[in-house]
Amino acid sequence: MSTREASLHDGIDGKVALVTGAGRGIGAAVTNALLAAGATVAAADLLIQPSTPRGAVPYLLDVRDAGEVDDVVAAVERDLGPIDILVNVAGVLLPGSVEETDLEQWQQSIAVNASGVFLVSRAAAARMMPRRRGAIVTVSSNAASTPRMGMAAYAASKAAASAFTRCLGLELAGHGIRCNVVSPGSTDTDMLRALHGSKSKTLAEAWKTTINGDLTTYRLGIPLGRVAAPHDIADAVLYLASDRARHVTMHDLVVDGGATLQA
Repeated sequence: MSTREASLHDGIDGKVALVTGAGRGIGAAVTNALLAAGATVAAADLLIQPSTPRGAVPYLLDVRDAGEVDDVVAAVERDLGPIDILVNVAGVLLPGSVEETDLEQWQQSIAVNASGVFLVSRAAAARMMPRRRGAIVTVSSNAASTPRMGMAAYAASKAAASAFTRCLGLELAGHGIRCNVVSPGSTDTDMLRALHGSKSKTLAEAWKTTINGDLTTYRLGIPLGRVAAPHDIADAVLYLASDRARHVTMHDLVVDGGATLQA
């Protein structure tokens, strides 16, 4: 590893990381990035996915279940060692207007995207505090701060996760634990492809609409002219988890190609 590569991985090599939603998409990209940086990674997901990165240690985890969360966090520390890095990626996107969204869909969005972040972060933080070290990164969404048509439940749940993580960062700062948020925009994942899965559009057409924007839904395009790859988000997570960000906490790093104009 070169000197420059080593500097990018400061504070990650040799550490134990827990990643939720690690089986695919952004979670898998984050897991791969942490493995490449020398971390031992517990890859937690609702199912053991075929795409779970090789080299990671898989754990079955339903982030909605408080007892299961406590058991898995305890098992990771027993099997792999003290958790130094937690990355909350597990999430669901159940699109629909407010009128179309039923109570079950609303509660599911909140349970996974917000309560899951609360439960896993609380369990990991309780173990980090006596050690007076640790980094927690929550992958949220730019929808948390920008209204999106047909995404009210998703946006609300992500806004809750973002606000919780920043409040947690304030509470844990005195214990030497940093808590930050990464807010992606449109990223080429199975979740986004499913959202654009209309039979009337090819994927290329869907991406073109995403990049150019859609005035009928009051949605701006992407100034950089591309949809993010999962590793673009993973790189941001890696930075915030590393010692290169040792003086960064309670920050929300938006990685959306300029789509929200930082509004």
